Amino acid sequence: MIRTPRILARSAEPLRIDGLHPLLQRIYAHRGITEAWQLESGLSRLHACDGLSGMAAATDLLMHALEHGSRILIVGDFDADGATSTALAMRALRAFGARDAHYLVPNRFEYGYGLTPEIVAVGAGLAPDLLITVDNGVSSVEGVAAAKARGMRVLITDHHLPGAQLPAADAIVNPNVPGDDFPSKTLAGVGVVFYLMLALRTRLRAADWFVRYGLAEPNMARYLDLVALGTVADVVTLDHNNRILVEQGLRRIRAGQCVPAIPALLRFAGRAHERAVASDLGFAAGPRLNAAGRLQDMSIGIECLLCDDEERAAALAGELDELNRKRRVIESEMHGQALVALRVLDDLRDDELPYGLCLFDAGWHQGVIGILASRIKERFQRPAIVFADAGEDTLKGSARSVAGLHIRDVLEAMATRNPGLITRYGGHAMAAGLTLPAAHFDAFRTAFELAVRAAITPEQRDSVQYSDGELNDADYTLEVAQLLRMAGPWGQGFPEPLFEGDFEIVTHRPVGERHLKLKVRPRGGACLLDAIVFNIDAFEWTEDVRAVRLLYRFEENEYQGRVCPQLNVTHLRPLQP
Repeated sequence: MIRTPRILARSAEPLRIDGLHPLLQRIYAHRGITEAWQLESGLSRLHACDGLSGMAAATDLLMHALEHGSRILIVGDFDADGATSTALAMRALRAFGARDAHYLVPNRFEYGYGLTPEIVAVGAGLAPDLLITVDNGVSSVEGVAAAKARGMRVLITDHHLPGAQLPAADAIVNPNVPGDDFPSKTLAGVGVVFYLMLALRTRLRAADWFVRYGLAEPNMARYLDLVALGTVADVVTLDHNNRILVEQGLRRIRAGQCVPAIPALLRFAGRAHERAVASDLGFAAGPRLNAAGRLQDMSIGIECLLCDDEERAAALAGELDELNRKRRVIESEMHGQALVALRVLDDLRDDELPYGLCLFDAGWHQGVIGILASRIKERFQRPAIVFADAGEDTLKGSARSVAGLHIRDVLEAMATRNPGLITRYGGHAMAAGLTLPAAHFDAFRTAFELAVRAAITPEQRDSVQYSDGELNDADYTLEVAQLLRMAGPWGQGFPEPLFEGDFEIVTHRPVGERHLKLKVRPRGGACLLDAIVFNIDAFEWTEDVRAVRLLYRFEENEYQGRVCPQLNVTHLRPLQP
């Protein structure tokens, strides 16, 4: 069964900001907002690019490459953040006059993650003078050494947490390296690339570069659509700086001032770019872009983002949509197999469940194990790692964590206590990747359980879910639903509003195989509301349920030209009559 979280209402002193809706005063206060300026989304509020360490050395490398017509090779990652980072770097460098810029993205099934010596050998075929990593590289000690041995200069741009040893690159730009004072440590890889290109434009402007070579000086805001897409898709924390980047990018997307790929990807998901919000990037455009890297090769995604021809971009977006359909089929099959294997856990009490879940099946697809880990984590409210066979007696794993438990730190503690257990690992607080010898799986599973048990807190283990309290009858309007939609951008660390309350069920009917459509009325209230429950399990619902406690998002829903407010239910608990 799906574990029902413990619901706690957030509490904070409401804001007192003139002109702001009282409901938003409450919601923003719950997210740590204390002053009006923290809600400002103008570009003037962005942190300065010179705050990133390594920026001077990085722009020196790029200035030299541009001045000498050097061959530049960008090595990206195979997810949406890597794809948008690569596309942004290629577009900006071309606008700056780069005549010989290329990109290469490792195929995850052949080369794995990051700048490995093997991918350096592939890239050497292009004979690059300068190699730039985007969204990877800070842990690629051997790969950087291999590139340097071949005479390449190396510039690393990354946002992942570094290991104990930094690679010997010519420059590293990463807000998370030791000693870096940049205030926002949660930039996505594409955000780091944006800042680097912003700093480079400043250097070029000071050197009269654009005047000397008759180039139109680019407005860097033109790249914020890519920044928004990569930032949201990578599920980094939306601190104030990231919210500005995402909001500014969304404004450009809504105005049609974006690469043709983004409206095309949204259209295949049945969404209009004119009304796009962060969730459209995270749940519609991002997964379709990611599908290329998961099942095939991310080059098709990057080509889609680089394409300026609307017809060609739409065709590439169609290929990505088809890959995403295939990905969903594979994921559904794997999910079903995993749940069969985990069925024994369904009847256990929370205090009987393992603290960490490890699964492996030789037939599982490497490209989908991360999504499967997320599904299992959500179902059991436990950190989960799913492994697939990577060949040569090696397993590749993808980890997902619960809020507050830093999964990369857990893996680091395991590697320290058990030398040789893990071949390679890296990642973030909520997600990580790793490889290990297949023969080590049982030992790893035991070590993971012990490490999680030592690190997790009771609150994290009990899967506490926070709500924004209850809504009043006067709040159940389309205007309020629309207000909430546009009041973000919502995302990791700045979550979309969630409300709770008791409701009487007026009507109900199944939708599809596992969804439930309801008409409900707040207990003690008068308004009649639509509600939808997706992927509901049988244990949560029986025909004789007449009253429920709901945890829900309050949204607008458009169906057959009719727009009305709707409760999108995330958790349901039957109540006694």
